Amino acid sequence: MKKRRVVVTGMGIKSSIGNDLKTYWNSLKNGIHGIRPIEFIDTKDLEVKVASYDYDFDPLSYFDKKTIRKTDRFCQMALAASKDALDGQNLLSIHDPFRVGVIFSSGIGGIGTVEKEHSKWLEKGPGRVSVFLIPMMISNIAAGMISIDAGFRGDNMDITTACTSSTHAIGEAFRKIRDGYLDACVAGGSEAGISGLTIAGFSNMKALTKTSDPDRASIPFDKQRSGFVIGEGAAALVLEELEFAKARKARIYAEILGYGATADAYHITSPDPTAKGPARCFLNAIQDAGVTPSDIDYINAHGTSTGPNDRIETMATKIVFGAHAYDLMISSTKSMTGHMLGAAGAAEAVATILALKFGIVPPTIGYLHKDEECDLDYVTEGAREKPIKYALSNSLGFGGHNATICFKKFED
Repeated sequence: MKKRRVVVTGMGIKSSIGNDLKTYWNSLKNGIHGIRPIEFIDTKDLEVKVASYDYDFDPLSYFDKKTIRKTDRFCQMALAASKDALDGQNLLSIHDPFRVGVIFSSGIGGIGTVEKEHSKWLEKGPGRVSVFLIPMMISNIAAGMISIDAGFRGDNMDITTACTSSTHAIGEAFRKIRDGYLDACVAGGSEAGISGLTIAGFSNMKALTKTSDPDRASIPFDKQRSGFVIGEGAAALVLEELEFAKARKARIYAEILGYGATADAYHITSPDPTAKGPARCFLNAIQDAGVTPSDIDYINAHGTSTGPNDRIETMATKIVFGAHAYDLMISSTKSMTGHMLGAAGAAEAVATILALKFGIVPPTIGYLHKDEECDLDYVTEGAREKPIKYALSNSLGFGGHNATICFKKFED
């Protein structure tokens, strides 16, 4: 069967640097980060003092108080981002509801609810634990509630692969539409895991930066990088088969051409030092797209600001692109958003699409000190205006998960 063309017809974002596309894009272009001292939990006994959190998100703008009481923050953000992505588009006016899916991910789900209800259990006994604990904490509830809210009855699932989760969600949604199983799909991810327990866990793994300076906290590819900054947020994309999108005169942001997914099969947290896993993943996405490495103009890197990750991703890029690696524009928008964990890939897909649409590459901010092992063009001087036709968005996750999506500037 002929492969169908898949386009992005809607996007929604909730992040520390913007809760709508215009604000998010303005922050990315201008190098504005959302990293700040942690004020809503007691950090006295924590080594980590900063995070990238969304203090402007107001669930009351989207939901009544009853709904808010029954949902974790990660789910509220997921629903809000999806509502914004759909933006009044009545997909069911043209689509069979059983042909519209939702693939929406979270890395750790309702961890805030788990902490709160566990404290209740210890202090007041099992009878005080919320009847909504289970649906509030399970990571698939966001996908379920998006489908309930919108009436979409096709494939419905949550792909949980740590920091690769929402890139896998978008990639699998793309495949289902391209190969004829769905006609449209809401795909993305959400995370609201900034809690004492989560921070302690990541900190004890030596994964989080312990600097208290927000401007030097998330500094991907910089030689002084010391770990990632935990972030929160959600991003949703509406994917649709091209002819359906045209039929309903939808706005088309970009086209998805290819998707790659591999495993390192090496270690539960450390990347394979040979970089073979991510390298094959990048190449798979490029080949799936039907283009060559030399066609790629821009890469939105996973770029976590951890020592091994940035070095291995750079190595993988050189393996795949050869001499062209030095011509590529590469940036890590985590330098501004922090690491949104299971939502990171979707938020970065939105950034990549906006870069394609406007011909502006967002910068990697905070970069001061060159690392000899990370010697590519990370767009560190500020946003760069340049036409982009093909771009990759990369994600690498604990467990050895790798995922890459190849986007193309839309041309009818």
